[in-house]
Parts: sequence; C-alpha cells; structure tokens
Amino acid sequence: MLVDSHCHLNYEGLAHDVDAVIERGRAAGIGTFLSINTKLREYDEIIALVDQYHDVFGTVGIHPHEAQAETGMGAADLIARTAHPRIIGLGETGLDYFYENAPRDHQIKSFKEHIAAARETGLPLVIHSRDAEADSFDILSAELEKGPFKAVIHCFTGSRNFMKQMVDLGFYISISGIVTFKKATDLQQTAKAIPDDRLLVETDAPFLAPVPYRGKICEPAYVADTARFLANLRGIELEDLARQTTANFFRLFSKATPPSGLAAQ
Repeated sequence: MLVDSHCHLNYEGLAHDVDAVIERGRAAGIGTFLSINTKLREYDEIIALVDQYHDVFGTVGIHPHEAQAETGMGAADLIARTAHPRIIGLGETGLDYFYENAPRDHQIKSFKEHIAAARETGLPLVIHSRDAEADSFDILSAELEKGPFKAVIHCFTGSRNFMKQMVDLGFYISISGIVTFKKATDLQQTAKAIPDDRLLVETDAPFLAPVPYRGKICEPAYVADTARFLANLRGIELEDLARQTTANFFRLFSKATPPSGLAAQ
C-alpha cells in the first residue's frame, strides 16, 4: 500500500472525474491521498473532498505564487482552519524564485506565518522550494531556533547538499515523477541517498506525470510508477519501499488515521 503524499484533487484535469481518479488510485494500491491547498479561496473544495472520501486528507495553506494575492491570512487564520479533523498539515508554502509570481518579501512573510502555525499546532509544513535553497535553509534554520516544527520538502528537485541540510534539520523529502525523467540524473543520485526514514513519494497531480505517462495529465495512481522506479533505483523491493514510505507518512502526518489494519510505525 502506497500514499500519494501530495496531489491536487480539486484542480482542473482531476476534479471533473474525481470519483474515477480515486478509484483508479485505489486499484493501483494507493491507500491514502493528501490533497494540498494552495489558495485559501479553494479551502472549501478541500473540505468537500475530505468529507466525501474516507481515504483523502487535506491541508490548508497559501502557495508562494499566491503570497501577494492573499496577504491578509496570518498564522491565526491558518490555525483556525486546522480544526477540521481531516486537515492534517499546513501548506503548500515556501519560496519560488524561479517564477517569482509574488515579490520575495511577500513570500517570506507568508512562509513565516505558516511556520508559526506549524509550531503552534504541531502539524507539519508542506514546503515548496524552487531556486531558493539558500533563503529556504536560512529561514528554516532561524525559525527552528524559536521552537520545533515538522516539515516535508515536496517535489524535491534540489541539490544533494540541500537535501542533506533538510534531513539534518529533521525534515522529510518527497520525490515526484520527475525522478523518472531521462535527464534527471542528478536528482536520481540524490534520491538514492535520502535516508530510508525520511523518504516520501508523491505525484503533484495533475502535474508532472512520470514515465511512461509523461506529457499526460498526472493522477494519483501514477505514484505507483514513481515508487517502482525509485525502489529499483535504491536497489530494494517495491513492497519494502511502499511499507517504509507509508510508515514515514503517518509518522510525519500524525493527525491522520492510517487505513484499517495498517499501524503507523
């Protein structure tokens, strides 16, 4: 049994046929889906999903692309929205210096508000970091000095050094279908080096479909293809990788209830 630790079931490409999308995921061995919030105006869509499907959980947060558009939402607003029993994390938050759809100061302020909410609630952060390794590390290191919090770096495509920095801070690393791309040789080498107890898998559906579906709309079922590739890369059986990454997910997202018969380790 696998977990898709990061997908967007309310996004175009999935939302119109979400029943079938989830059924195909279940048939592929996906036991849990985490649907990520990126705009607070879409929060109600996340709530509708987690209320309808027993194996879907959600988060609350503001993507760095939206940091300027949703400047009024602080830590208290985020915390209030974590009261729902199936909202198990905060984010997607972080820094994106590749597109810079929001000014950096807005992104940093929003990021710190999410960190404050994570520290207060004990819920993990789902972090987006693109072309922002230095600032991400500096902010996270400084914030940890104020008090502990948990986090995962989602859709990891960074350097091996950044991976090690994040692991040393106590965080998790989530690998998407990008690792299956032919030219992703650096990422493949980094993915081999992630400690067993810090590894998660995800799709980021409807984006980033892995080989052999590259170029198509991605969906949670395809996390099985990424996991299979990753298991081969790391020289282990798929069943072992599934067992480890699922245990890691429920250890990190400890508010979530594991499927019947699966105890968090």
